[in-house]
Amino acid sequence: MSKTVIATPSAPAAIGPYSQAIRVGNLVFTAGQIPLDPETQRVVASGIAEQTTRVLENLKAIVEAAGSSLDKAVKTTVFLKDFNDFSAMNAVYGAYLASPGVTPPARTTVEVSRLPKDVLVEIELVAEV
Repeated sequence: MSKTVIATPSAPAAIGPYSQAIRVGNLVFTAGQIPLDPETQRVVASGIAEQTTRVLENLKAIVEAAGSSLDKAVKTTVFLKDFNDFSAMNAVYGAYLASPGVTPPARTTVEVSRLPKDVLVEIELVAEV
């Protein structure tokens, strides 16, 4: 098995001993992304819709750097600080990952007690390359 590190300045730099993504064969596995602005490394806006948008833009940049796209996502995991934010997160998520004509990926969504930097949402995904 050969692993290829995927890194792009268009998404937040890893802030620990991990990679933005790893490509193995025809799959790319992203690290969980939180709503950090890639230029400032700071959390964006306080609302769930804005944070979900930033997370998905970060994921989009990473999978594109790997030679893939969000349309090729096969599995996502969504971590929410508060499940009451599900509907608002889901509306943004759908615009990015379930546009007309695109088969949405399989998804798991869980509520967690705390996320890095006290953000509201974190998402990771697996995509075909």
